[in-house]
Amino acid sequence: MRDLDKALADIVAIRSQIAAGTAFRGYGPATMAATGAVALLTALLQIWFLDNPTGQPVVFFLGWAVAAALSGIIIWIEMRARSQRHHSGLADAMIHQAIEQFLPAGVAGVLLAAVMWKFADETLWLLPGLWQILVSLGIFASVRSLPRTVALAGAWYFVSGFVVVVLASRSHTLSPWTMGLPFVVGQSMMAGILHFASGDNDVED
Repeated sequence: MRDLDKALADIVAIRSQIAAGTAFRGYGPATMAATGAVALLTALLQIWFLDNPTGQPVVFFLGWAVAAALSGIIIWIEMRARSQRHHSGLADAMIHQAIEQFLPAGVAGVLLAAVMWKFADETLWLLPGLWQILVSLGIFASVRSLPRTVALAGAWYFVSGFVVVVLASRSHTLSPWTMGLPFVVGQSMMAGILHFASGDNDVED
């Protein structure tokens, strides 16, 4: 029984090593573009229906939390399907690796929002920029299993995050555009990079 457990553990380790050295093709260009569209739609809805985002931070951040959840669901569904097509038996290991790379930044974003909301709600104007910086760190952590040019999208989020912090520091206000525009541009960049780096076309998959 011990030999069987060791053999199974060795197989899992080998699969993980192979997955670590394989380019992940679970992210689809069309899906990334769709998440950019979700960001644009969220920003437009808040501009139309939210008169004072700074005075209604719960509504503002709830809207972006819903947008993030919807984007996550879209990416997850596509990631599962594409991984099964492109990675076959390694699909689960590849998905686990992709989540593992981005998870620290995602968890940090959620915890940061909770702590700021609970203990320093006067600093919530910083959150949009800080979230973009965390997204950039998640992208940089994923570079080793994606086309190296995705680092350009990571650089975009890194720079935009600091720019948003500087702009917001002047008035300490929240704006749908300081969330929406950077994500529209960043996700569109991701879509273009994934498409041209791999010559991928979702319709042909």
